Amino acid sequence: MAMHPVLAGAAGIVIAAAATSMFVVDQTQQAIVTQFGKPQRVVTKPGLHFKLPFFFESVIQMDRRILDLESASEEVITSDQKRLVVDSFIRYQIDNPLQFFQATSGSIIAGEDRLRTLLNSSVRRVLGESSFVALVKDERSRLVQKVKEQLNRETQALGIAVIDVRIRRADLPEQNSQAVFQRMQTERQREAAEYRAQGVEAADRIRAKADRDVVVIRAEAERQARETLGTGDAERAKILADAFGRDQEFFSFWRSMQAYEAGLKANDTKLVISPDSDFFKYLNDPRGRTKTETKPTQ
Repeated sequence: MAMHPVLAGAAGIVIAAAATSMFVVDQTQQAIVTQFGKPQRVVTKPGLHFKLPFFFESVIQMDRRILDLESASEEVITSDQKRLVVDSFIRYQIDNPLQFFQATSGSIIAGEDRLRTLLNSSVRRVLGESSFVALVKDERSRLVQKVKEQLNRETQALGIAVIDVRIRRADLPEQNSQAVFQRMQTERQREAAEYRAQGVEAADRIRAKADRDVVVIRAEAERQARETLGTGDAERAKILADAFGRDQEFFSFWRSMQAYEAGLKANDTKLVISPDSDFFKYLNDPRGRTKTETKPTQ
């Protein structure tokens, strides 16, 4: 049996009203219920919720998680007039959905645009009061904390809480970096040339000292050698003199044997001399007597 058209239409309206009067809030979301564009209540509890059906009330969902926002690179002038290119980012959370809705009409894009403007302004203000060395070396964490505190004061009106602020990069502009690099390179080359010159000077000094030491050591060695040779010659002469004093005939014989050894070498001796000369007297007579000495007396 077919349902009456009026009843069918009424049932459809009831079902549509029931369907449009329910909405679900996820654990990662929070919602604002509005009536003709005006906020009525904030829903932060996850689960199934109800509102007036159809267009009488609307639901605007907002993320309740911690979100990231990056800022574009911008030039900042420090207190010591150094130009820096700074990249920064923040992590934030919508902690007051009603204030966020009133400030941005619930638009995340609009809220992040305003938040990005506040971030850039705070970074410029804080870094503009600090020196280049303080930012890149000494007080970076303190400056970041100061930016965070200023942002939190300024974002209260947006219903946003800044969880963390980071400066990812703070470098000199490209043209300044090149100039600094070239200056550093020139300075290192100058230092290298100075070290090389010092090394050459030290090497020359060491070589000169070594040459001087060689001359001194060689002269001392030659002096000691001459002294030793002189001592040896004196000792030799003394021994020879003692030998001559003890046995003149034996000494004469020994000296003749030395003369034979030095003068009569194999294949290298040419003498034009009389066999009866004194040079050969020990060859002619074992006692070294000449013919006149050995001739019998009348």
